[in-house]
Amino acid sequence: MDRNQWRWLALSVAFSVIVLVLVLYFTIDENTIQYLSKLQPIYLLAAIVLHMLSLCAWALRLKFMSRSLGYKVPFLHCLNAVFANLLVAAVTPSQAGGEPVRIHELYRADVPLGDATAVVIMERVLDGILLGIIGGVAMLLLWIGSEDLGLSIALPLFFMWFLITGFVILFAYSVKNPEFLKRLIKKFSAFFTKRWHAEKIEKLTRDIDSEVDNFNHALKNYVSHSKTGLVWGSLFTIIYWFNEFFIASLILMGLGEGPHIVESFVAQIIIAIIMMVPLTPGSSGIAELSATSLYSLFIPSSIVGIFVVLWRLLLYYFNIFVGIFGTVIIVKREVLRKALKKKIQLKKNS
Repeated sequence: MDRNQWRWLALSVAFSVIVLVLVLYFTIDENTIQYLSKLQPIYLLAAIVLHMLSLCAWALRLKFMSRSLGYKVPFLHCLNAVFANLLVAAVTPSQAGGEPVRIHELYRADVPLGDATAVVIMERVLDGILLGIIGGVAMLLLWIGSEDLGLSIALPLFFMWFLITGFVILFAYSVKNPEFLKRLIKKFSAFFTKRWHAEKIEKLTRDIDSEVDNFNHALKNYVSHSKTGLVWGSLFTIIYWFNEFFIASLILMGLGEGPHIVESFVAQIIIAIIMMVPLTPGSSGIAELSATSLYSLFIPSSIVGIFVVLWRLLLYYFNIFVGIFGTVIIVKREVLRKALKKKIQLKKNS
């Protein structure tokens, strides 16, 4: 990462720390000590292991979706791509900013750029579809199984699930009808380009048409040539998201609470959507506030702050740690690659 990205990382971490301190300040009371005295580290260790298994499932998704197109990408290469992707996601607005890293790493593994882009795009499509399905099932179970669920809670949850499902349907329609996507993007971009010169707007319009066509071609090409890739991708997507959502329940059990599986899954879905909105670097602050607001609905306020701290330590700060590890490996490889390339060039010229 360059110096500017390190500054964004520092800002992201600082913002997260400030919000966590405030959350702890307003939630810790005399009962918190009692909960901490019953802390069961085995569940926290299980949460760490489960998170690592999630990252391995993500790496396997990359590997098998690439293999279905005829490319053999080593598992460890895919895993390191996932690690490095996590660091970039921590410094970009929202947490869905690591796609260029994964595309680059697939390209370095001899996957053509178009196919690498298609694989990474399909990853996000599968994520959206699964979140919509899980959201619908969880909403139904929560509605049926919770007698205390009132309209003030149910309606916002239903609205958030409706947004996910609507987005997936809209995306599917736009893939089938690229002209619709072009018009939608142009209308959205027009809001920000009102003061631009006509030639600049015209260039943006051409770029939008080109990128949408490339995007549409990549997706259609993948779907038509890689049915097995979609099957493997769907399988590992299910494993990844189930593991990630269940981590919160393990942390709750470690604090002596019940797992609250259904409620927690719904909360995690909502948080996942909110964190995709580009508001702060890595969604720091936003994630903490969202988790505090949602989990305070069904767990004691005395442990909400502790829970959010442990949850972010595992799913944000731990990600930064492994992300730095993965990035260092890539940087070293690229430096050696450039040095070797320069050496070969000098030999040719001599």
